[in-house]
Amino acid sequence: MASMAFRVVQPTRAFRSSMSAPVSAFAGRQSHRNASFSSYLVTPTQLNEALKKNPPTKISTSPRVIPLCAAWFMPNDPEGRKGIDSFRQSRIPQSRFFDLDAVKDHDSPYPHMLPTCETFAEAMSELGIRRDDEVVVYDTAELGIFSAPRVGWTLRVFGHPNVHILNNYRLWTQQGFPTESGEPASVEKSKYSVPTYDSKLVISFREMKELAMDYGKEGAEEVEILDARSYGRWAGTDPEPRPGLSSGHVPGSRSLPFQELLDPETKTYLPAEDLRKVFEDRQVDPNRTIISSCGTGVTASIIETALGEAEYGQANLRRVYDGSWTEWAQRVKESDGLIKKVKS
Repeated sequence: MASMAFRVVQPTRAFRSSMSAPVSAFAGRQSHRNASFSSYLVTPTQLNEALKKNPPTKISTSPRVIPLCAAWFMPNDPEGRKGIDSFRQSRIPQSRFFDLDAVKDHDSPYPHMLPTCETFAEAMSELGIRRDDEVVVYDTAELGIFSAPRVGWTLRVFGHPNVHILNNYRLWTQQGFPTESGEPASVEKSKYSVPTYDSKLVISFREMKELAMDYGKEGAEEVEILDARSYGRWAGTDPEPRPGLSSGHVPGSRSLPFQELLDPETKTYLPAEDLRKVFEDRQVDPNRTIISSCGTGVTASIIETALGEAEYGQANLRRVYDGSWTEWAQRVKESDGLIKKVKS
């Protein structure tokens, strides 16, 4: 599909007033006197060595390396699996569990919307995570890379200084690094201060709607919208996993199923040069604002992370549509031309 023309909408005044200081493309790449990793994606070997040197003990007052499990399965998972069950069955020792179904905006009718700053701080406090801790988010061995990028992105939105993604837990288990199972040990609650929200990393429904309505108009600024769902859902030929929700796509968006960014066997991210080739083959213009979307904002973050790893596009022009298709399809009408389908 050809590149699309849109007018970029600036954040609202309310968002601007709550924005934090600029957050880099990947907070994990920021300089930090206690940082254990030099890149956003870390290997099992790197994490294992870091945990040996800097374990998350209760008595330590210095910054620690904290493994954070982001296990999550789709609501229509054929095996009925739940993230918390996977966490109990197999996890990195002394890791904590970030529940995507709990740490969210509870006032929103849409799943997984970013929580309030207060809700985020409360969740981090309950997890015993301190602001100076170095957090490494990981997925399940069953799925490989899936929901960890979303949790990593969430931490970045709220300005946590040192965040990384394990690439990945499937390799961690295959390479024989330590695991544990059963009920996790209790952790001492921390006092995580209420952060600010970096709206530059997020795009709202209102902005997306204006972009879609401007699509194709003369003089509109050009924007790339990448959709991580399967091609069939994007095309409108396959159903959505949530009953009653129309499939299709935002006008001007293009299909980029997240699986194309991962190794088919290990489900790790492809090497940076291969990721660049995926975007180049899709003719994604790196000089434009690039918006990632999906079903509920989870796998959109896989695209966003891949863009950062490939150093593709400008870091300050990459955004994730938080509500993604679940919000879009419930708030717009196909009759208004805002839900597009591929004609057979």
